[in-house]
Amino acid sequence: MLKIWGRTNSINVQKPLMVLEEVQLPYERIDAGLQFGVNNTPEYKAMNPNGVVPTIDDDGFILWESNAVARYLARKFGHGKLWPEDLQAQANQDRWMDWQQTTMIGPVNAMFAPLIRGMGDTSPEAIEKGRVRSGQVMAMLDAWLAGNEYVSGDIFGAADCVLGPSIHRWYNLDIERPKLAHLERWFDALMQRPSAKKIIISPIT
Repeated sequence: MLKIWGRTNSINVQKPLMVLEEVQLPYERIDAGLQFGVNNTPEYKAMNPNGVVPTIDDDGFILWESNAVARYLARKFGHGKLWPEDLQAQANQDRWMDWQQTTMIGPVNAMFAPLIRGMGDTSPEAIEKGRVRSGQVMAMLDAWLAGNEYVSGDIFGAADCVLGPSIHRWYNLDIERPKLAHLERWFDALMQRPSAKKIIISPIT
């Protein structure tokens, strides 16, 4: 059985968990990170030298980096469903998954870290900067969703699984947000999926 190390309140762990739930693959999850420890042990670092979560063991194949893990699982267990056959559709998913890491999550975490965990720059100026910038980047996704049912395109895919946890975090911060009708439509539909109800919907901590 596939094993995955990571705590349930980590958005990086939630990404591959969403994929696993969507393809209905049985798995064993081992608590790791923050209060659970484990990730700094020599045994864990022998698998993942970064000492972060998630890490998976798929019948002896060890893989880390959340988006790489989500892609691998979608390709292996959801090919033709979560991972399309068409090369351009694949590239589109890659684009938005990379965008989540390079562009979107930074300003979200600039608010999440101080407001929820009391970490990082807790100044009002830094939080406001994150709020404004997060609204700007979410508008990019809203524009895409104006012409697409899902982040992945015409069908629900791996990119939706990857972006879902971060968008949930943004929507659950106590901040003022711009009105983004297409993003809200997508998010409301996502929250109705059994995978999201099991993996994402919980207080952000």
